[in-house]
Amino acid sequence: MSEPLDLDFVVVRYPDPVLRQVAQPVTEFGPELKRTAEAMLQRMIASKGVGLAAPQVGLSTRVLVLNPNGERGPDDLVLVNPAIAAKAGEDTWYEEGCLSFPGIYAEVKRPDRCTIRFQDLEGNAIEREFDGFTSRIIQHEFDHLEGVLLVDRMSPADRLRHRAALQDLVESWQKSAPTARVR
Repeated sequence: MSEPLDLDFVVVRYPDPVLRQVAQPVTEFGPELKRTAEAMLQRMIASKGVGLAAPQVGLSTRVLVLNPNGERGPDDLVLVNPAIAAKAGEDTWYEEGCLSFPGIYAEVKRPDRCTIRFQDLEGNAIEREFDGFTSRIIQHEFDHLEGVLLVDRMSPADRLRHRAALQDLVESWQKSAPTARVR
């Protein structure tokens, strides 16, 4: 297990405005980026997630981390400045959750495969195809980098079913940030 870092991220919850911003590209690769990625992986695991995008910890930067097993290990992935080069395969429905929407799950339709262009923590350019659950996680986290949220992918029926929980998140956020306004 990794040593705890002094970066102790907290997951940002809906409707915090940072979640709606298009994240900015990473331009500097070095120790700070590595520390940030490690802290994000630690927060993801501590929160019992399988993926986490930088905006979800309040950073408007194009970094996402994931591990489809939900635990640290050789399947850890860090994608810096990812871009979806292609989507392919059958569109499948799957119930997705999101750390920024605790306790809320919705059926989301996504293609089964995606090809991603990204950089690693050293700045090396990589192109790789992902499929199945890993592809779904990447597409979900990539949405966060574009300011697209789980609520945007919900069917009208799921939005109605989760209306009270979504309203509770809005009210909780407004209490913690009283000068903020939600659109």
